[in-house]
Amino acid sequence: MSHEPGEVWEQFAVALAEMARDLLAQDTVQGTLDRVVEHASVLINGCDDAGILTVRRGEVRPLAATSDVVRRADRIQQDLREGPCFDAVTDRQQIYTIEDLSRPHERWSHFAPELRRLGMGSVMGFLLFTEDDELGALNLYSRRPHTFDEAAQRAGWILASHAAVAFSAARTHQQLGDALETRHEIGEAMGILMERYALTEDSAFKLLKKASQDHNIKLREIARRICETGEKPS
Repeated sequence: MSHEPGEVWEQFAVALAEMARDLLAQDTVQGTLDRVVEHASVLINGCDDAGILTVRRGEVRPLAATSDVVRRADRIQQDLREGPCFDAVTDRQQIYTIEDLSRPHERWSHFAPELRRLGMGSVMGFLLFTEDDELGALNLYSRRPHTFDEAAQRAGWILASHAAVAFSAARTHQQLGDALETRHEIGEAMGILMERYALTEDSAFKLLKKASQDHNIKLREIARRICETGEKPS
């Protein structure tokens, strides 16, 4: 049974709303990323697998994948430093597509045959988010060529935009949680030093800071060790 274009997009909008609620309900950044790729493989017509990677200072780091094939594709892009998803984050282009991986591809002459050997027929890459020195891409894979038409590209771009907002919110939430936990641990460590070694608050903090600098260890780690051992750092 066929559906009118308006009906299809209405269903897609409802599914996006459900996805947004699902992403915001995740407790961790990793949970959010895992759900993004799962939703992508369901919501985008023709998409068999999906993944998210980042490129930081030229190094690819996979963040989420629906299958081992996607993880292997990420490693191929890293090894070759070539591919639409790699370009999406290094050139800051919104969308890159290879419609038919079985045909010679001038721009990605090495990557396209390797992906074809993995059983893929076409691929799209979307710029997912940007920061000062880190960029990300949402990658969609199909086992068939010419799968991702204009409607799929438009739907993928919308989904990637929603995913970027959810990812940013999840990361901010986690950073705030980490900051509060760090503050608590430092405060607890300072209290131990003040009580056991008769130090003032200022002296206790300076001791923590000096130990962190001398040993090139994060202040939070120094504080955690004091909380665990109760001993004054050397």
